[in-house]
Amino acid sequence: MGVALSRQAQRTTDRQEDAPLNEALLRDIVRFVEQVDSRYTEEAQLVFDEPLLWTTNLQASDFGTEYELSGSSVHSRETDGDGRPLLQLTPPVISVRSFSQLSKLLHLNNDSKTEGSATNRDPVKKILGRSFAMMDGEDPSALLLLNTVNEDGQSRETELKVKLFLILQQLDRQLLNSSVPQLSQKVRLSPAVVKCDVEMLKSVCGAGEKRPLKSVRYTSDHEYSNGCRSPPWRQEFGEIAGLIIEPCDTEPLSVTCSIYGFYLNMPIKQEGEENVKTRELYKDLLTLLKSKSPHFAESINKQHTLDVCVGVFVCVCLCVCVYSKSPGGGTGAEDFSESSSKSEEDEEQSERRGESRTDLPSEYWEIQKLVKYLKVGNQTATVIALCCIRDFNLAQETCQLAIRDGGGLEVLINLLDTDEVKCKIGSLKILKEISCSSQIRQAIADLRGLQTMVSILDSPDKELKCLAAETIANVAKFRRARRTVRQYGGIKRLVELLNCVPDSATLSAEQEKDVEVARCGALALWSCSKSTRNKEAIRKAGGIPLLARLLKSPQKNMLIPVVGTLQECASESSYRIAIQTEGMIKDLVKNLNCDNQELQMHCASAIFKCAEDKRTRDLVRQYKGLQPLVSLLSQTDNKQLLAAATGAIWKCSISMENVAKFEEFKTLEILLSLLTAQPEEVLVNVVGALGECAQRSANRIAIGKSGGIPRLVSLLRETNQALLVNVTRAVGACATEPDNMVIIDHLDGVRLLWSLLRKPDPDVQASAAWAICPCIENVKDAGEMVRSFMGGLKLIVDLLKSTNKEVLASVCAVISRIAKDKENLAIITEHGVMPMLANLTNTVNDKLRRHLAEAISHCCMWGNNHVAFGEERAVAPLVRYLRSKDPSVHQATALALYQLSRDPNNCITMHESGVVQPLIVMMGSTDEVLQEAAAGCVRNIRLLALANDKAKHFT
Repeated sequence: MGVALSRQAQRTTDRQEDAPLNEALLRDIVRFVEQVDSRYTEEAQLVFDEPLLWTTNLQASDFGTEYELSGSSVHSRETDGDGRPLLQLTPPVISVRSFSQLSKLLHLNNDSKTEGSATNRDPVKKILGRSFAMMDGEDPSALLLLNTVNEDGQSRETELKVKLFLILQQLDRQLLNSSVPQLSQKVRLSPAVVKCDVEMLKSVCGAGEKRPLKSVRYTSDHEYSNGCRSPPWRQEFGEIAGLIIEPCDTEPLSVTCSIYGFYLNMPIKQEGEENVKTRELYKDLLTLLKSKSPHFAESINKQHTLDVCVGVFVCVCLCVCVYSKSPGGGTGAEDFSESSSKSEEDEEQSERRGESRTDLPSEYWEIQKLVKYLKVGNQTATVIALCCIRDFNLAQETCQLAIRDGGGLEVLINLLDTDEVKCKIGSLKILKEISCSSQIRQAIADLRGLQTMVSILDSPDKELKCLAAETIANVAKFRRARRTVRQYGGIKRLVELLNCVPDSATLSAEQEKDVEVARCGALALWSCSKSTRNKEAIRKAGGIPLLARLLKSPQKNMLIPVVGTLQECASESSYRIAIQTEGMIKDLVKNLNCDNQELQMHCASAIFKCAEDKRTRDLVRQYKGLQPLVSLLSQTDNKQLLAAATGAIWKCSISMENVAKFEEFKTLEILLSLLTAQPEEVLVNVVGALGECAQRSANRIAIGKSGGIPRLVSLLRETNQALLVNVTRAVGACATEPDNMVIIDHLDGVRLLWSLLRKPDPDVQASAAWAICPCIENVKDAGEMVRSFMGGLKLIVDLLKSTNKEVLASVCAVISRIAKDKENLAIITEHGVMPMLANLTNTVNDKLRRHLAEAISHCCMWGNNHVAFGEERAVAPLVRYLRSKDPSVHQATALALYQLSRDPNNCITMHESGVVQPLIVMMGSTDEVLQEAAAGCVRNIRLLALANDKAKHFT
């Protein structure tokens, strides 16, 4: 019922010729509802998750006393727990919410002889809910769920739903078993069937008495897109093609092939009279020819190979069609479901659930027949059947599932183990096409097809190697498949396929085959390279120099998979270094100027990843690659290309030398124009580039004058974490300009930044905190602004509990700015900032040391905080900071020690920790701030020592 009931209404509307079958199905459904009401009382009372809806001719007067009438409307006295009636009529729509009410409705409908049409496309979902609609009744999961319910003592309602689900699945199977035999009797021919028949007849044509036929040819050489050869005005009457068949013992036969069968055209009676077609219709060409040519019939009976062909003929010609075509005899490819997604998933997806087969198109059944014959035919018949299957549109999901459901995958994979090259080639050509489906990919992996394909890579036949590599490229879209290829030696074999030298644009036939082998090998490596271990395996197998050599190829179709593989591998530092040393940056830059957008996109993506390293950024500039990248920003319709180009520009702009070049190319204005109406992937890169460009004052001013600040601030409300990290960096950089800060403050940008501190992602927290620092420094009345953020100061202090060093460093930097306001310093002191800062002092991270020392220095300005830090044992660890090689750490530490030295006990601790000698050295620094802080601290220690000596003298 889950599928059959939902589609029964569609057949009623669309297929009047199936009316008897529809009526039979409807009678079965009515009997089922009555049985549920009588035999399963509790289940019948179960309230549906959503009501079932119908349009009906029933009137209020048709209902009895169990229902309440209000004008033309009717509703049942029986209601659910929320007081909603279980049956309600608002003409012409009637809704039902239980099987009990549905049974009563069906009785009313029969008594009054009214008619209705179902409008419920997914009744299981409506009756039981979404989770049951997605469950497979033939899978043990439903019974498992029932056992779980019974064991765990869950609600009685859930138990009833599970039982009712199993009952509905049983009905579904009954309906399918009764309808499929009737549907399968409706035979219609297709252009694919006719083409198959003609090709097999041609294979037995020739001169001599032993040949059954002399020749077979079409009356028209033109084939339309739907596979027909008859003109469109004849296709309207079901014609597919015309044939001239020349037997050895009769006159040539003029045959018309139509969706209804084959018939002979009568000879011309007299001059000017049109051909008249006989009414005798043949189900296949073999039957027609055997009836008209005794020689053909005798030859067929004598030759074993032709007996096999007869079997294939019968198999193909008996292919059934559940729904008849349009009279034009087309394949109807546009009418069926599209192929499954070709996106490259990282994880395996769940298997497709069981489904009804009653509404599948003719292609499904035709392929199933051919698959059955594949299992029993000899080599010739197998090759012919493989060719017939390939005539179908294997990109359609229907055709893919027909092969899988009929056991065709097992046969195709078994054929790969044979010694017959033609069978292997035919099988791989089919596997290559259908493996665009994620379900087929997983099934191939389950059947150990990848292992066989890997072994075929050693074949001397170049076409076989190409097909095996291309199929591996399709199958290796998920993790388990990529692992299998590696574990069975596939990576090494695929790398070996790359060993060709296509240095010339003009190639011999043999060189073209070598190039194609290399291209297919690169395709497979591209898919496999999404695994980190496979990247390492490619490198160890010597793939990098081979890829570098192929990157110089003038063959454009070769470059895309090669660059695709490189851009996947470029996420590893070892590859980035190799790409530099092998001179590949120059070739990547060169191909940015090609006329192929897909190749441009992959080259830009490779540069995007490689430009993490400064050497690569410099090489891109040296090879004049910055200008082509900027030119690609005009391709706003191609979002993938735009994302790759903006990503490469972002990473290249990390180097200020490149930023200067981008200024020459007016890149900033283009980037600002891309801040709106773009996908998140593009926005992340654009804002990242703006954040790097904003490290230069001129660009910060330009962003403000060009109206970029409001657009950047608006992006602080987004949820994409990578975008938030980049936009906070850009806003923080712009905030260092006073004029920009006025705009940010006016747009409530600081509050938005502060709210990002609540995000769970540490990268967002750290980036937001760094951006807050220049805002506090450059906004008017910063202290009052910070206090206006409800709970803002406590939030900052609480972030000191983070385990992320970048978060801690950025928060310490914010605290050092907050503490400049005495009132705010008093508040964070009450929130316990001193012990939390003291707990961090044992860090060895110089970035954290610097900002932690600054925070401690400023926090010492309030009350007895300098004493509290000593009590929290923060002094001795700070002395160790003076051993750092970072001068900025020295300055911040000296300032903190100077403030802490105002407490005598702290001075004693510092002296015992050996602080005097390094401070004396720093007193000679050219950094005046460091000089004064070091001298001040030494002075305080010295004064304490003198006071102690004086006290001892007097005592």
